[in-house]
Amino acid sequence: MLVGPVFNREVVTTPRTWRLYLSRALYVAALFGLVLTAWLILIGSQQVRGLGDLSRFGSAVFMLLAPLQLAMAVMFSALLTAAAVAQEKDRRTLDLLLMTNLSNTEIVLGKLLASILGVLGQIVAGIALLMLITLLGGISYAQVARVVAITLTAAMVAGSLGSTIALWREKTFQSLALTALCLMAWLLSGEIVASGVLGQHWSNVEAVHWATAISPLRALLAGMHPQDISATAFSWFGGPVYLFLFGAIVATIVINLWAIARVRVWNPTQDVVLREQPAEHLGQQQVSNASAPGRAKKSRNVWDNPILWREICTWAYGKKIIAVRVAYLMIFATCAAALVALLSNESVRYGTLIPEAAKPLVPLMVLGLVLVNALAVTSLTNERDLRALDLLLVTDLTPKEIIFGKLGGIFFNAKEMILLPMALCIVLWHFGHISTENLVFLVIALLVMNTFVAVLGVHAGMTYFESRTAVAVSLSTVLFLLLGVAVCMRMMLAFQSSFTYQLQAFIAFMLGGGVGLFFALGFRNPSRAIFSASLLTPFATFYVITSFLQHSFGAAFLVSIVTYGFATAAMLVPAVAEFDVATGRTTTLEG
Repeated sequence: MLVGPVFNREVVTTPRTWRLYLSRALYVAALFGLVLTAWLILIGSQQVRGLGDLSRFGSAVFMLLAPLQLAMAVMFSALLTAAAVAQEKDRRTLDLLLMTNLSNTEIVLGKLLASILGVLGQIVAGIALLMLITLLGGISYAQVARVVAITLTAAMVAGSLGSTIALWREKTFQSLALTALCLMAWLLSGEIVASGVLGQHWSNVEAVHWATAISPLRALLAGMHPQDISATAFSWFGGPVYLFLFGAIVATIVINLWAIARVRVWNPTQDVVLREQPAEHLGQQQVSNASAPGRAKKSRNVWDNPILWREICTWAYGKKIIAVRVAYLMIFATCAAALVALLSNESVRYGTLIPEAAKPLVPLMVLGLVLVNALAVTSLTNERDLRALDLLLVTDLTPKEIIFGKLGGIFFNAKEMILLPMALCIVLWHFGHISTENLVFLVIALLVMNTFVAVLGVHAGMTYFESRTAVAVSLSTVLFLLLGVAVCMRMMLAFQSSFTYQLQAFIAFMLGGGVGLFFALGFRNPSRAIFSASLLTPFATFYVITSFLQHSFGAAFLVSIVTYGFATAAMLVPAVAEFDVATGRTTTLEG
């Protein structure tokens, strides 16, 4: 095929694995489960009397599934592609590909399409369910076609972005973090343009229409309507939705052309450069360095915990981690500016479930949790890929020193992602938009959730031997948790009824989530604590959501910290007490 043997191998081998069919079946089953859950909520709260009720239900479910599918496609295509390419670099197998007669096009496009193939397959598998919903009425085939086209093109842009950044950066965390930051910047750029800060009109076109042509979320929301009501804004192109599709295709081509042109410039290893130099030159250079006065470096004092010392006092994640911090600070400055603008706006509503002044905090908190988790899982996978973990295991370091040293380094390197969202919460409290009690609840809950995602990353990095699998499981767990909370709240608000009916409707969905969580966390090294935490967490999260919607913030806070604190302990205690089993040095049968 045109993209070369890298992609050909993936196409030939992937259909032979049971994971391909299982993932597609579970994906469609999960979407269908959401439809059934919404239907149970609907018939439990009101009577369905005619085709009009069915069409309204079909439209509401379509409005629920389309953004969910877009979020999953964009996030997973970007992060999984970045993780796959970064793994090639960590294991030095990318150097072997560059030494072959494969062209840059075959390497870049082959890795991209091979990594994103599973995500694209799931999007295509979901088309059948979307077409089935059209039988209920309320949506048309044209709406489904626009939604699928937007989802596919946005996924291709996100995957190309993740692949290019991973080829550019030298560390896995840098690749994952910069990819997530770029995705957040992409979404925020659309909101900035729509707000009119940069001007209410561009070229005699309203800024809102330009935002639709820029942001995948706004393009999706416009494409879900029966007709593009803003099509007159870009009549020469058919509307802003079609302009977005064209721009996404162009962006995908440009990003991949840039990666093709620079892949061999970004990836010449230092060892190869040194081996290409003459031996006499190397010898003279070594003698000159050894004999140069004043060049001897002073030894540094290592702390009692060398793992913690290395994480804090050295560039354990590469010097380019500064670029991650700078990019995050730019995102933070954007959210802070939006918060200040909302606080100064007297027309902002504060009686809603989530006040408008607090909405700039949501993307910052979500981004922080994802980055902390990515840092945690890569702190172990990088050690394993570089064979440094084996060296640590033969030293006299105790499991407690290794685990808590890693966690201390994670919290230190991610301090901006943890503390800055709390600072904005304090700003809201200072201006009187949240009470002191709710501020304490919010800060403690953020600390608990950051600890949970950090321990989750360490647990996945220790449990799974393949870096790509560890990163996928860890990030997928966090993303599914966040998406599950968002979807659950959206359904409760869209189909308002008694929470008794909603509990009965969600119970099967929560059981499925508990089984999936246990499969991710405890399948390789099962324990009673992880099993209990996996089954308890979905039900406790449902109770937290319902308590929040009923403004019982104290109950939501207590259940949150107890549930996720117990889940954290369920993963942390075996990591320290049964370190050999957790890292795979021995098995429970050998004990």
